Amino acid sequence: MTPTTTSFFDLPDRLSPKAEPSLIAADERHFRAISQSLDETVTELRERLRASRRAPGGAGRAAMDRDLETHRLTGRLHTLGRYGVDLCLGRIVLADEPEPIHVGRLGLTDADGNVLLVDWRSPVAEAFFGATHANPMGLESRRRYRWSKGRVTDYWDEVFTPDGLESRAALDDQSAFLASLATNRSEHMRDVLGTIQADQDAIVRAGSKGALVVDGGPGTGKTVVALHRTAYLLYSDPRLGHRRGGVLVVGPHLPYLSYVSGVLPSLGEEGVLTCTVRDLVSEGAEALPECDDAVAALKATAMMVGAIEPAVRLYEEPPRDGMTVQTPWADVWLDPDDWAVAFDAPAPGTPHNDGRDEVWEELVTILVDKHDELEADAPDDLLRRTLHQDAELVETFSRAWPLLDADDLVGDLWTVPAYLRRCAPWLAPDEVRLLQREDPTAWTVSDLPLLDAARRRLGDPEASLRRRRRLAAAQAERDQVATVIDDLIAADDDGEGLVTMLRHPDIRENLVDEEALVRTGPETLAGPFAHIVVDEAQELTDAEWQTLLARCPSRSLTIVGDRAQAREGFPESWEDRLRRVGLSHVELASLSINYRTPEEVMAQAAPVIRAALPDANVPTSIRSTGIPVRHEAVTRCDSVVDAWLDEHAEGVACVVGDPTFAAMPRVRSLAPELTKGLEFDLVVLVDPHTWGDEGRASDVRGAVDRYVAMTRATQQLVVLTTPG
Repeated sequence: MTPTTTSFFDLPDRLSPKAEPSLIAADERHFRAISQSLDETVTELRERLRASRRAPGGAGRAAMDRDLETHRLTGRLHTLGRYGVDLCLGRIVLADEPEPIHVGRLGLTDADGNVLLVDWRSPVAEAFFGATHANPMGLESRRRYRWSKGRVTDYWDEVFTPDGLESRAALDDQSAFLASLATNRSEHMRDVLGTIQADQDAIVRAGSKGALVVDGGPGTGKTVVALHRTAYLLYSDPRLGHRRGGVLVVGPHLPYLSYVSGVLPSLGEEGVLTCTVRDLVSEGAEALPECDDAVAALKATAMMVGAIEPAVRLYEEPPRDGMTVQTPWADVWLDPDDWAVAFDAPAPGTPHNDGRDEVWEELVTILVDKHDELEADAPDDLLRRTLHQDAELVETFSRAWPLLDADDLVGDLWTVPAYLRRCAPWLAPDEVRLLQREDPTAWTVSDLPLLDAARRRLGDPEASLRRRRRLAAAQAERDQVATVIDDLIAADDDGEGLVTMLRHPDIRENLVDEEALVRTGPETLAGPFAHIVVDEAQELTDAEWQTLLARCPSRSLTIVGDRAQAREGFPESWEDRLRRVGLSHVELASLSINYRTPEEVMAQAAPVIRAALPDANVPTSIRSTGIPVRHEAVTRCDSVVDAWLDEHAEGVACVVGDPTFAAMPRVRSLAPELTKGLEFDLVVLVDPHTWGDEGRASDVRGAVDRYVAMTRATQQLVVLTTPG
């Protein structure tokens, strides 16, 4: 915490007029109250956390509640540990309120119950972000703070009514806001909560029903909106809380996930999972790009994912021939109709491998009933055990409904032409041949949606074995409980009282500790999730959309993207694309102001994308640095980077398109396709005319890569080309 004897303001000399006591004295007093309350809150939270950790672990729901409370307290302490008084974003003065309302990252009250900060996500804070001169939302004035190391280094005021001028304000026509946009970047996304604009905030606070598409060009704050919307929805919509499935954020690549990793924790949300589409499938880490574009295009369709269902159904067809099942007591005839009844036992949607035990138990029950009809005198348990040990019956059943593995199923599609033709009859003969390969498990990125669909349809092939082990463990515990009960009853002298209650079968069953039995949960990313946020969504294939939608039965999504940044092209509308993949309720919100890229850079980037995509949604920049785009020879790469490092003690740079350039502190080296979602003070492009399909200007992929890489620059862009 900042000592109370020190001012909370550290304004540079050029802003000395803003340090006038009449402008900041009230803020100083309020910040001291926040500081004191924070100290008390942290002390209280630490005590509660220690008490929670010392509390008995318990079992079942009690253990879950204890863990959730510990997680909640730890998360709040982490958030308060990141910030001090700089939790305060700013203040608003309402026309009908005598005192300012201070808006913070979290809500905060003092020991007497006085509200010191309202949570930025609360309804009362909405005007802090959403008010404009066209729609003041009841505000007289608004003040935003710019913090550095726990002290205010700048602030700017906006007045919405004539009465607002009477409260004295440091009006500067948003120069402080524009200055904040020009600050140096770092390896992680900077904090922008205090500068979210009205057009962005309207999207952040939109409802969670259905799919909301946030469409906007480079620098419009799409990612900022998506992440802050995630925090807002978790706060405002109880249907999306962690107990209801929570929220999953899906990004385009690992550098992006690293770049945004601190945003949600800084907003008080520690438990949100983030991943790439690759991460959703276990084979994703090792999968290679699909070398053949034609093969990739065939696998990218939702129809190809749909081939998984008939592929599995081929292994769920009941035998067409009957058989005689011999037992020591009687021979039982099992006809095709009996097989069909047993194979219909699993409920719709039951995974294949999970349903296998249900089919088997139904089959055994049919045989036991037929055995009873023959009036053969055999104990039920002994008869069932005999049927389980019938080698011919077990072998016939296993051939008709075998345990299946997703890798084998999908691998067979690419190595057995007849199987692929049967499962995907729409494919032409040459397409079937094109999809065949020698190594069935040489997985590519294009295979991942099919592997995911197969794994969901099949379930875990080891599930049956684990289930049997679990049942055996439960039976063993029941036997042990029964032995203890029998011993207690035998030791009872009069045969009356509480001990006699132990003879009741329900009591014996309830004494089994089900929580102590081995349980295996689904993979962390398997879902279902209550809400999914998808960034750079324009890159997803129809098949990859199936992977995501399988994890989001609510169909509540935030979809972020820019059609002009789609490397494979995006000729249709968002509504048409999403309707095709299975989303019927779609709303579109557009962002058109570029807060990141200077006018000098956008003036050269816009023609690049419009040459390939004339209708590209190119946003309007509101910043100018006065630094022109430089064009130099490739041999100058090291000199350009070294000179920038010498001149700038802070900030980050990126060299794009030169795999031989070695990264160094504050300078990244990335392929063009890995720059999406990132931003750098300096961007150096190496031979961008060669990117894509032989560097042709009409090539969409190359044009998109050049456009995306150029617009990562927040200050300066240098383009290097090889002479000749």
